[in-house]
Amino acid sequence: MVIEELLRYGIAHTEEKTVIDASPAVLIETAVERGEGELTSTGSLSVITGQYTGRSPKDRFIVDTPDVHDKIAWGNVNVPFSVENYNKIKAEVIGHLSERRLFVVHGLAGADRRYSRKICAICELASQALFVHQMLVRPTEQELRDFGDADFVVMAAPTLKLDPETYGTNSEAAVLINFQERIILVVGTQYSGEIKKSIFSVMNYLLPVEDHVLTMHCSCNMNPRSHGTTVFFGLSGTGKTTLSAAEDRLLIGDDEHGWADDKVFNIEGGCYAKTIDITPETEPQIWNAIRFGSMCENVVIDDETRVADYFDTTLTENGRVAYPVDFVPGAVKKGRAKRTPDVVIFLTADAFGVLPPISKLDRNAAMYHFMTGFTSKVAGTERGIKEPQPTFSSLFGEPFMPLDPNVYAQMLGEKIDAGGVRVYLINTGWTGGPYGVGKRMKLAYTRKMVEAAQSGIIDDSEFVHDERFNLDVPTTCPDVPSELLNARNTWEDRAAYDEMAEKLAQMFVDNAEKRLSTMAPEIRAAGPRPIGIGR
Repeated sequence: MVIEELLRYGIAHTEEKTVIDASPAVLIETAVERGEGELTSTGSLSVITGQYTGRSPKDRFIVDTPDVHDKIAWGNVNVPFSVENYNKIKAEVIGHLSERRLFVVHGLAGADRRYSRKICAICELASQALFVHQMLVRPTEQELRDFGDADFVVMAAPTLKLDPETYGTNSEAAVLINFQERIILVVGTQYSGEIKKSIFSVMNYLLPVEDHVLTMHCSCNMNPRSHGTTVFFGLSGTGKTTLSAAEDRLLIGDDEHGWADDKVFNIEGGCYAKTIDITPETEPQIWNAIRFGSMCENVVIDDETRVADYFDTTLTENGRVAYPVDFVPGAVKKGRAKRTPDVVIFLTADAFGVLPPISKLDRNAAMYHFMTGFTSKVAGTERGIKEPQPTFSSLFGEPFMPLDPNVYAQMLGEKIDAGGVRVYLINTGWTGGPYGVGKRMKLAYTRKMVEAAQSGIIDDSEFVHDERFNLDVPTTCPDVPSELLNARNTWEDRAAYDEMAEKLAQMFVDNAEKRLSTMAPEIRAAGPRPIGIGR
């Protein structure tokens, strides 16, 4: 049956050359036999992805077909790609895969079956098939038997290199999404995050358009007693995975979720965590998940002991580990919360060191910061990033959002109103000065701020209004030094703080004017407003 399925996609294959829905043990064994990777001392499969150790945003395209032409927010992120060149690349991919042993994985995107999409991934590497198996929602045996035609097909051909002049790409690699054919091509890059994020991009189009479900680049956890649910928005490196993996909370998921009318659900079945500098003390849940069945990418391993060195950034600062969510003790295996979120937390890693560590947002301010998505890209997440770079990424996930930011923001505003949701902005970035001068906020303090927000105890504090950033800032938070809560007070040179804060406030204004021209006036008014130096 699978051979017939492959033939429908143009891939001529035989059962002898096709490995179908293999177990993690078989895929790991095969990957080691083929030289794709090696086992570490903890039993994790370790692979090196070569030239591409992070996503390559300039190599990601959406095929410009009539069905999506008027819906996609075209621009520097959602770059159109011609049908003609797509067809040429697809033909090359089909020919390439037809000549190789293939590993086929059937999985689901969306833990809530009312909104899930069936995914068929066709991989030339056993290690990438393992990644897909662990990262997607794994179907039951009955669901596999009744799988039928996939809603979307992923063809991963990392060893196929493209000629940009021939195929109209920017490099030898390309990630192409075709909504009309329901096909994703991942070519020329072995970095598995491209597979993950391209599927997420697809869901960020399908769920809002077809199901009126808000899709979110966020992690999510739940109180095991009250079932209170928190979603954490933020770009990679801001702390989504780390902060949602709390020992006294149940993990729903670490990166991608859908918010339906009655509950929030994980789009994935696994976690893809950064490994840089982790220890069993700082991030025990991630540390303990690096075991047999998981896959490490671009982590330095000792040749003799096979022990990983998570502090060695020789390969990249973007070392990763992929593992199923049920490797996390207490994780909700069904991937669904009991109800809709009551707390939303926006995480930003401010490299300027001027935003308050925690502040409370009303509905309009929440929509403003959702649409602007200020943070700093951290080293390694994308190619060429060596140190934090301040950036505005709409929806805290602009690279993966095909629709206009207003679509997602309006849905968030509706859900805040409907559920009385409390919203906070938490700065996990620098304090006491900018990057290079100040220090990164201590994780222990950030955790206490998160706990105070989740419990609501932070609302018992006295709040002061930061006029420049238009934020309400608490003066106290349990187990956090009060002097840290006022960012200006942490700088030795207050005049230097004012200058840097004014600069960032103006960046917010300029970004909104340039990139978010359709933002409603009342939402725009909820954002930062420069007040001048010395005030």
